[in-house]
This record gives sequence, structure tokens and C-alpha cells, in this order.
Amino acid sequence: QVQLVESGGGLVQAGGSLRLSCAGSGRNDGTQWDINWFRQAPGKEREYVAYINWSGGSTNYADSVAGRFTISRDNAKNTVYLQMNSLKPEDTAVYYCNTNPPQENYWGQGTQVTVSS
Repeated sequence: QVQLVESGGGLVQAGGSLRLSCAGSGRNDGTQWDINWFRQAPGKEREYVAYINWSGGSTNYADSVAGRFTISRDNAKNTVYLQMNSLKPEDTAVYYCNTNPPQENYWGQGTQVTVSS
């Protein structure tokens, strides 16, 4: 069974940093997924944050996080990371990873990021 599990969230002050992880399991064909990070703040729609292709050679960011967040991956560990620097209160949300395009049954529990002012 394919699973994507997010971790690494927490409470941080504005200006601080966190690194999120997205660990994949259950895919045994030797290939890797393209991965997106998304986030959903209370009362808001889920929004796109960042993308990385299967090799790590192509990345993309939402305007709101470009220059502050960095997406990367370690295929040997089947893990995608989201390094978040210069965090702002408006970055507070539950962060999710999913494939590109997203698959409905791959949504996990997410990891909560709370940035205090």
C-alpha cells in the first residue's frame, strides 16, 4: 500500500526555520514520484507550495514562499524535504505532500506548522 507520511512540523517564532519531511513507501517498481507540497490554513482552501520532479533537477515554488523555502529530495531514503526559512505567521498551516498530479488516496494527515509573531 502506497503511503506518504509528513513530519517535522512544530511551533516556531517568526523568522525561524523548520524542515519538513515527506517519506514515501509502498512503491516497489524502482521509480520515483514527482512530489508537491501543499498547505491548508484554518478556514482556507488547500494551496500549492512547492514542486520537485523525480530526479530533483526541476523545482518550482509558489510566489508566497519563493526565496524562503527550498524543496529537495533523497531518493535513497524515499524522502522529500521542505526547508522553510524566514517563517512568517501567515505560513501557519497544515502541510501535506502528494504526488504530481495529486492522488486523492495519497493524502496523509499532514504536519502542523505554527508560526508565532
